[in-house]
Amino acid sequence: MKVVVSIKQTPSTTAVLVVDGGGNVSWDDPGGKPNVLNPWDEYTVEEGVRLKENHGATDVIALTVGSEESQDALKTCLAMGCTEAILVTDPALQGLDSLGTARTLAAAIQKAGDVQVAIFGRQAIDGDTGQTPVQVARKLGWTPLTFVSAIKEISDGKITVERLLDDGKETVTASLPVVITTVKEINEPRYPSLMGIRKANRANIPTWSAADLGLADGAGTSNVDWSNVYAIPPREGSVEMIEADSVEEQAKILADKLFEEKVI
Repeated sequence: MKVVVSIKQTPSTTAVLVVDGGGNVSWDDPGGKPNVLNPWDEYTVEEGVRLKENHGATDVIALTVGSEESQDALKTCLAMGCTEAILVTDPALQGLDSLGTARTLAAAIQKAGDVQVAIFGRQAIDGDTGQTPVQVARKLGWTPLTFVSAIKEISDGKITVERLLDDGKETVTASLPVVITTVKEINEPRYPSLMGIRKANRANIPTWSAADLGLADGAGTSNVDWSNVYAIPPREGSVEMIEADSVEEQAKILADKLFEEKVI
C-alpha cells in the first residue's frame, strides 16, 4: 500500500509578521527559524509513518507544493520516518489559491501511482482555510474522510476510521482509495531521531515541474487577491490612575466612571 502525506512549510508560530510601506511581507523570528513544517501536518506525518509500522504500508511519500525552501519541511518528514519526499515547484504554480493547489496535488498524487491513502493535516496555519483536502478528494474522485481521530483497520480494500464530531465521535468504513484529514487527537508526533536527521540531510529530494504533472499552462487563475497587504494600525488607548484615601473610595470612583462610560 502506498501512502501520500501532503504537507506544507509555513511560518513559525513564534515568527512576527512584518509588512513594509510597499506591501512587502516578511517574517522575523528571534529563534532564527522563521519557516517550519506546518504544526497540523506533524500529526499527518506521524500517522503516515504509523501506517507503515502497523498497517503494512510499503511507501510513505511526503509531498508538498512550494519553493525550493520547502525542502527543509520535507527533510523533517524524512527524519520522522517517511520513505520518500517529492517537491512540486515551478514559476507557473506560484500564487495558487486552495483550488489551484488542490489541482496540483491531485495531479502529483496521480503521477505517484497506485496511491491508496492521501493524508492531510486539518488546515495550514497561514491560509487557515481547511479547503484543500476536500478539493483534492473531489478532483481525484476519492472519498473524503475528514477530522479523523483514529484509523481502526485497513483490510480487504476498505478502511475504518473514527471521526471527531462537535457532539461526539462516529466510526465509518469506506472503500479505498481515500483522502483523510487528521486532528491532533489522532496521535502524538514523534521527534526525529539523530540517525533520521542525518539521513534526511543527505537525501536528494526529486522535484516535479508543472509540465511533469501535465500543468504546463498552470493550475488555473487564483481567485484570491493579495494585491493590498497592510499592517493593522496600532490600537490607541490611555490609562488613568485612580487615587483616593482608601480602596473603597477608589472602587466607588471606578464604578462611577464605568457607569458614565456605559460599560456597566
